[in-house]
Amino acid sequence: MSILSEQRSYVLFPMGKKRFALPAEQVSELARPRGQAQEEMQSFPHTTPLVTGVILRRNQIVPVADVAPLLVGPDAPARKFYLVIEREVQGKSARIAIPVTGECELAEAMQQPATGKLPQYICGLLSLSDEIIEVLDIERLMPMEAHA
Repeated sequence: MSILSEQRSYVLFPMGKKRFALPAEQVSELARPRGQAQEEMQSFPHTTPLVTGVILRRNQIVPVADVAPLLVGPDAPARKFYLVIEREVQGKSARIAIPVTGECELAEAMQQPATGKLPQYICGLLSLSDEIIEVLDIERLMPMEAHA
């Protein structure tokens, strides 16, 4: 059965006035950026595109990649949470945190093909109530160096 014809779970997250989705199996947790010192983002000088710093989560250093400027432009509102994504990089499990502007939601839906002139990093669409939500392909959204 094709992935596009199956009902799957997605994590929906706001980025400014828009919502986007990631397959739920890619998301490991939603973390608050404030509160405990270990969740505060630490910045450092570097030249890696999209990476704005790192956070310490579960005794692991997790790079933070701010994709809001790519998704909604430079005037994206303040990010309130980190969506932590699990992925495979060069055969090893790796995590990356994406700041999002509000609370996330879990939804079941059938992914439809991406149509029209959508960016390459949109791999499909979800139709929920009266809203069309773009499903992100995280590999196409961020350059490889942002995942290390």
